[in-house]
Amino acid sequence: MRVTVHLDSFDQLDPSAYAIVWIDTEAKKWSREGHAGVSLSEWGQCAPSPGGTGLFASQDRGEVCTLEGLNLEAGEGPFEGECGSVRWRQRLNAGSLEGRWHVQCVDESVPDPEDGLFADEV
Repeated sequence: MRVTVHLDSFDQLDPSAYAIVWIDTEAKKWSREGHAGVSLSEWGQCAPSPGGTGLFASQDRGEVCTLEGLNLEAGEGPFEGECGSVRWRQRLNAGSLEGRWHVQCVDESVPDPEDGLFADEV
């Protein structure tokens, strides 16, 4: 399953800051699909984290943020419109940073991709 998640409400940093991430629940990886006003790696791994799902950077495996309340291993869900808090673990210039996440799209199909999406698969 692939889940598209929109991260925003980073008013401490920039009122219009956002990031869109695509999470592949089978591969346990995520990729950045768009962003503005917030620094975010191009891709990385994801894993269950206390209270939600952690996104980890591909470069140093450090936790980038936690999507609080997003359980990708639950028997049901996530569902479009589901939302919660995002807590950034990386110390940005603004210090600790919190925002909101919401699921934009859930794709349950399992296509056979023409090319590998993630750099470590090449």
